[in-house]
Amino acid sequence: MTLLSYQVFKTVAEQGSFRKAADILGLTPSAVSHAIAALENELGFPVLNRSKLGVTMTNYGEHLLPYINAVLNSDESLRQAIAEFNGLRQGKVKVGCFSSICTNWLPDVMHSFQKEYPGITIEVFQGTYDDVVYWIKNAVVDLGFLSVSSAGDIPIEPLYKDSLICVVQKGLKRDGQKKYMEIDELRNHQFVTQRESTDADIQKFLKENSLTVQSDYHVVDDLAMIAMVAHGFGICLMPELAMKDMPYAVDCYPVRPEAYRVIGIAALNPGFMAPAVRTFYNHVLEAYQQEEYRR
Repeated sequence: MTLLSYQVFKTVAEQGSFRKAADILGLTPSAVSHAIAALENELGFPVLNRSKLGVTMTNYGEHLLPYINAVLNSDESLRQAIAEFNGLRQGKVKVGCFSSICTNWLPDVMHSFQKEYPGITIEVFQGTYDDVVYWIKNAVVDLGFLSVSSAGDIPIEPLYKDSLICVVQKGLKRDGQKKYMEIDELRNHQFVTQRESTDADIQKFLKENSLTVQSDYHVVDDLAMIAMVAHGFGICLMPELAMKDMPYAVDCYPVRPEAYRVIGIAALNPGFMAPAVRTFYNHVLEAYQQEEYRR
């Protein structure tokens, strides 16, 4: 087995197609097919299912892929270390992130990082908290942005305290003139909600305050949720960071009791990172870590 055969398997698994993998790798489809056949022959079991609908991983392939990712990442780490010894700054960093980080932080940090380290490329994977956790644990990404409460057993370095706010339709009539939303008032409203893997911190806040929300609207992304609220289908709770540059006119109120999520940067083994990954990790800490979290 060779690193090339590992890379071929990884690419075919990601693309679901021998031809697409061949285009990405600069090989012929027959060369890709031969590499997979040779790999399966040496392993003694199939790693891919072939059908008219495309290519999918077998159960064996799914279990094998994280190990192959780890081998390929180790090879990349070795190449980066050698380049660093030779005075060069190069390599690739694969970053997992959720929506509000992708739209608010990542463009700025990527610009500033690549201005300082033009030889290091950044590959971005956007998804839910659950997606980022899966990607980190299975070596799909080198590191990822998560909330502290969603990281589970993955080591995470806290960066930023992001307040949770209540978002309502513009001009919504309320009892009294309070400039915040209390739990009892929240109980009287229909909600627009996201699935738990997307808003784990909000679900945590609701559970801690014994608040069972009523909702007929279950969406995935932040923009869709605010659109529903703006058109009067309910209220929602959102992290303040996610509300930056929203195109819809709505009113926002702090909630009482005060609530927030803590955003951090997570890596499976922060004590052992490829040089390019470590460089990016430190760059993020310098750019976004609030003083209260600095050691």
